[in-house]
Amino acid sequence: MNWFSKLFKQNIKEETTPMKKFLIVGLGNIGAEYVNTRHNIGFKILDYFARKESISFQTAKLGDVAEFKTKGRTLILLKPNTYMNLSGKAVKYWMEKENIEKENILVITDDLNLSFGTIRIKTKGSDGGHNGLKNIQLLLNSTEYPRFRFGISDEFKKGKQVDYVLGEWNEEEKTKLPERLELGSEIISSFALAGLANTMNIYNGK
Repeated sequence: MNWFSKLFKQNIKEETTPMKKFLIVGLGNIGAEYVNTRHNIGFKILDYFARKESISFQTAKLGDVAEFKTKGRTLILLKPNTYMNLSGKAVKYWMEKENIEKENILVITDDLNLSFGTIRIKTKGSDGGHNGLKNIQLLLNSTEYPRFRFGISDEFKKGKQVDYVLGEWNEEEKTKLPERLELGSEIISSFALAGLANTMNIYNGK
């Protein structure tokens, strides 16, 4: 049993509610050239979670989708295939299709304002200049949905932001990434099982 399981059993009571559905959205761009880029950390975290839980993604409308059931919860994992700037189209479609409320979605995205691997989970917030979040905000007509920001730092020269976010991880980041992906996977489970407030208390700043 890992430390998360022990902590979960000892300190957190699961929410005792009927079957709930959650939409877990990882933001990224489709295509082999983007697989290992910083901007695709949302896809990478969902891929890691899927491998860990032995589930597979299937291509569906507006994205690749996988379903995972655990302890009375159904998690719909979504990797939009609309490209980053139109992510909201996929999010809105799957929210409506699965009848999932805004408070039960979690959007996983990269964040230039946080140092590499830093976790910041919030109940709401601005798009922070992120085009994926900007489109989600536009189509949902709301900034009030949970988001999980993963720091990629801002180590780029002036005018090189696009090259940086669409660039691949450096060697030091690659070494540290597996541990952060494991943490990201735990956050997904905690969000569904322990709730947003508990998840924020445990993981913010880790």
